[in-house]
Amino acid sequence: MKKILVVIMAMVVAVLAGCGGQPAAKEASSPGAEKVELHVAAAASLTDVMKELVAGYEKEHPDVRIVCNFGSSGALQQAIQNGGETDLFFSAAQKQMDALEKDGLLAAGTRRDLLQNEVVLVVPKEGGRDITAFPQVTGADIKHIALGEPKGVPVGQYSEEVFTKLGILDAVKAKAVYGSDVRQVLSWVETGEAECGVVYATDAAVSDKVRVAAKAPADTHKPIIYPAAVLKDAKHMEAAKEFLAFAASDANKKVFEKYGFEVK
Repeated sequence: MKKILVVIMAMVVAVLAGCGGQPAAKEASSPGAEKVELHVAAAASLTDVMKELVAGYEKEHPDVRIVCNFGSSGALQQAIQNGGETDLFFSAAQKQMDALEKDGLLAAGTRRDLLQNEVVLVVPKEGGRDITAFPQVTGADIKHIALGEPKGVPVGQYSEEVFTKLGILDAVKAKAVYGSDVRQVLSWVETGEAECGVVYATDAAVSDKVRVAAKAPADTHKPIIYPAAVLKDAKHMEAAKEFLAFAASDANKKVFEKYGFEVK
């Protein structure tokens, strides 16, 4: 595998038809009622849990259709700053949300820390290297380490923090292949294109093709907190606030936990 550098695009072009995979019904749920189309930008690591939450919300609110845009938090941040239509943003790190808040793009009083995650080192489940700690990635038998592109992918930023703390960042960079989001990193390890990679614990949990070789010590990186907020220019402000409250409700705590997240 040749060393690959995937430069993260400023605009996210892959907009899914709807998180829950439901058809784009245009008819209102009742005569004279207008169908609300809510646009949600969410970190790639939230893909699976968000689809389940959306399906549940749309079932309870037939007058609302939610369209999800999944990608790296950095790409989503840039898309929002460039005027991309977004009502609600779920980020995988504080950095991207901080940037939007600094630019005055968040609706006042809506930002909240929602979830917490962990960084793990994964290897292919079948035939993967016998690794039990992060420093072992510098071994001669490791040719490619899959990482998130650190400029815009939070898991890549956390990875660099870990390797810097361990004093092996330069050695790791020499073997690194960079993905545009955490799911691409996971995919490279699943297919064996990289001998190992760094992803979130929640991404490892949804794959049956990788195994966790090691967890990053908590003192090697900043706490992995997922903030969420409604955008100031949201076209459907009240609907966005209602969906955020729904996602953060006690009733949905078990949904997040099922996918490995710790609810704040």
